[in-house]
Amino acid sequence: MKIENKKILHTDILIIGGGTAGCYAALTIREKSDYSIIIAEKANIKRSGCLAAGVNAINAYIVKGRKPEDYVDYAKKDADGIVREDLLMTMSEGLNRVTDKMEKLGLVILKDENGEYVARGNRNIKINGENMKPILAEAVSKLTDCTVINRINITDYIVENNTIKGAYGFSIEDATAYEIRAKKVLCATGGAAGLYRPNNPGFSRHKMWYPPFNTGAGYAMGIRSGAEMTTFEMRFIALRCKDTIAPTGTIAQGVGAKQVNSLGEVYETKYGLTTSERVYGTVMENLEGRGPCYLRTEGISPQQDESLRKAYLNMAPSQTLKWVEAGKNPSEQNVEIEGTEPYIVGGHTASGYWVNTERETTIHGLYAAGDVAGGCPQKYVTGAMVEGEIAAIDMVSKLDADTSDGSPDTSAFDEKKALDAKASEYDHFLTERSKMFTTEAIEEAMQKVMDNYAGGISTHYQFNGKQLALAKEKINRLIELTGDLYASDMHELMFIYELKERLTVCLSVIAHLDARKETRWHSFAENLDYPDKSDDWMKYVNSRYENGQLHMIYRELVGREARYEHND
Repeated sequence: MKIENKKILHTDILIIGGGTAGCYAALTIREKSDYSIIIAEKANIKRSGCLAAGVNAINAYIVKGRKPEDYVDYAKKDADGIVREDLLMTMSEGLNRVTDKMEKLGLVILKDENGEYVARGNRNIKINGENMKPILAEAVSKLTDCTVINRINITDYIVENNTIKGAYGFSIEDATAYEIRAKKVLCATGGAAGLYRPNNPGFSRHKMWYPPFNTGAGYAMGIRSGAEMTTFEMRFIALRCKDTIAPTGTIAQGVGAKQVNSLGEVYETKYGLTTSERVYGTVMENLEGRGPCYLRTEGISPQQDESLRKAYLNMAPSQTLKWVEAGKNPSEQNVEIEGTEPYIVGGHTASGYWVNTERETTIHGLYAAGDVAGGCPQKYVTGAMVEGEIAAIDMVSKLDADTSDGSPDTSAFDEKKALDAKASEYDHFLTERSKMFTTEAIEEAMQKVMDNYAGGISTHYQFNGKQLALAKEKINRLIELTGDLYASDMHELMFIYELKERLTVCLSVIAHLDARKETRWHSFAENLDYPDKSDDWMKYVNSRYENGQLHMIYRELVGREARYEHND
């Protein structure tokens, strides 16, 4: 098989990723301007992104009696100070605004007898959110001059003189290569799953916390193009229900269930209540022989039983089915919990692009929003929308202020030549029939390397410098092997590029884990060479790929009232 068709498209704004942030950005662009939009989506926009299956709560909301500053304080404390407070503040100020917009679009938000939103804790409200993504997709479908290209895999940015010019990709449905030229580009591709060996092996390996189709594409394209990245060492490890990998927050917050060990002892207060400490406590209780660990649901009411079964049937049906198959309700049996493999995700931790306050990256004209944007943890669904909105407003403002004639920087001949070169790259994998290694075999090898040497489940999330050096050496070797991979169709070609993306992100994760000489977040970055926290590391660990090497950059903390701009 070979690339049979080539298409060159032009637009004012290209949005890569039609998930939560991408959709909301498109809505905002159209509200503020008539600039043309192309949304390039790897799946189908109706059910793509982390929101594909829906959610049962808005986890980032300023409830009655609270203010945006409170949310900044919460996120800052959970990340032990390593956050961009300017990003958190601008995000927090928009949480209720985007929630109100979603309700107007048709999202069902639960209300009490007084018409007030039903709160779940200090920052959450309950919703019926199974159809949240279709609501967003439907709103986008009604926009004028907004083209959605589904089933297109974007592989590379077009960058000239550190300025974004568009992106390359290919259709998964047919043998078409695309070159999309744009004046501004928003990356909203999500974070990275599948770097580490997952909890469940074999045919169940897709049962993971983060969507398996989020492969770090946005990160990888930015890294290769020389964008500055931040805080990849703050990995995210979710505490989940064992086997089903269903969320634990629904139980912990919904019925007030405590974390207990096999002796029935509440251990969560012993280690701390931040996200990383909850995972760390569970790891340590197991290591010290007091496992398994559970959420204590025994003795809850029949009404709470029913509430939990319904909540999980919407969001994670495998957990409800597990209760049904066991013939026991939550009130009759505690729920066993475990940590997942590590992920790189900017919506829960602070990993991602280094952006200014308006969410522009260090590549001029390239913006990042949602899980792919760094510095702003605990953003969840609504925070991703706010970041899409902030980026959209700034892109429109910059285009409005542009006094050039808007003509493309390259001639039609140069554009065709560039696309021909990219198509030849795709054709290499489609025509070279070396079958020494399969994509799946190299991916499994990558996951084993990261699990054994870069702090995966098998090493209790711990690592040291010598292990990381071995991880780097082995990942580089696997990268060399990808050149000999073969794809029999466009779907397999997508798998090759997803693997290449993951391997690129792996190298950045390894470099960041090695660069922070402390243990600030237990389990998230458990450095055995530096087991203690140090005030000397109250700073950001950033990186930039230049001349074939990752160079580490250390930056001072940014306050919540600052308006940060890229100066170097």
